[in-house]
Amino acid sequence: MMESALLLKVTAFFLLTVHLKTDVTEAMQVTSSGPQTIQKAQGENVLLSCTYTPGPQDVGELDIEWSNLSPDMTQKDKLIIAFTEGRIHNYDSSLASRISFVGDPKRGDASISMSNLRRSDTATYQCKVKKSPGVDMRKVTLVVMVPPSVPKCWADGKEEKGSPVTLRCESSQGSSPMTYTWRRENAGANPPVAVPLNSESGEYLIKNHSDSYAGSYVCEAKNPVGKAQCRYALKAHNPANKVGIIVGAVIGALLLLLLLALAICLLVYCCCHGFFKCLGKESANEIREDSPAPESRPPSRNSSYRSVLGYRTHQGVAYNSVGNRLPSVNESNGSNRGSKLGASVRTPPPPPLKYDSRFGYPV
Repeated sequence: MMESALLLKVTAFFLLTVHLKTDVTEAMQVTSSGPQTIQKAQGENVLLSCTYTPGPQDVGELDIEWSNLSPDMTQKDKLIIAFTEGRIHNYDSSLASRISFVGDPKRGDASISMSNLRRSDTATYQCKVKKSPGVDMRKVTLVVMVPPSVPKCWADGKEEKGSPVTLRCESSQGSSPMTYTWRRENAGANPPVAVPLNSESGEYLIKNHSDSYAGSYVCEAKNPVGKAQCRYALKAHNPANKVGIIVGAVIGALLLLLLLALAICLLVYCCCHGFFKCLGKESANEIREDSPAPESRPPSRNSSYRSVLGYRTHQGVAYNSVGNRLPSVNESNGSNRGSKLGASVRTPPPPPLKYDSRFGYPV
């Protein structure tokens, strides 16, 4: 009896398992395969696959929904496009012109395409296919990234032999994770192994620069959706004569101190002895006691002659010492030739002037 009961239980469990498997295999099933996460560059297009196979018992009306799942479990998911009652409905105005079904949703293909991707399109999308009583779904995560821009290459350091030099590479735009790779052209695929390389920051350090490191280098910036390159020509200069530079700097500093000391001494001297004496000049109003008196201009013979006679002239007219006008020689000869005044005024002509080279004019 106990063996019979056990056999009945095993048989019932087997029949139930077969029935469940039959229901699963014959029910609605989404058959799409592929990566659950898709990475695309900004501006590209993407295909979100969702193919399905309905079961023989799925006889209800077909209902397909694509939703943008909210990362917050407390928030509702956002319906973006659907196929119901034999018609396509767009629910997101920002995606209406960029999203569409790629096949016939009624024939087992619920895949959609999105064009001109934006960074805001990054999300987890869910495809839900329902045909009563069967229902199945599939989720796929889309990550829209910015490819790296053309990086900038430069060197920190004077590129002198024996000194440290750091090659740097940086892209101004690009989504993380970003990696940098340096290689030297025409001299093997990679830089010398003695040089440390930071692939995250793009720093390529040369601790002891020499001629063996000189050459053309290429830096490549790369992320999952793109890459870009730049080049830098690294040189190896002979080090400058540092001893001569130091000696020249010392001599220049000493000369500067000497000039400063002379300027201070001159300033002190000028303050103590006066500004004009400091410049070696006398004041315009100062009269030196030891300077000789200026030589006066000798009077002409005519002026001496007139002084002896006791009259002076003004604009060709003679006056006596009292201030009365004297008649001229012509007037005396013409009008009163025999008068005593005419006789007294009548004088012989002065002697002729002679040129004196000391004064530059006749006297």
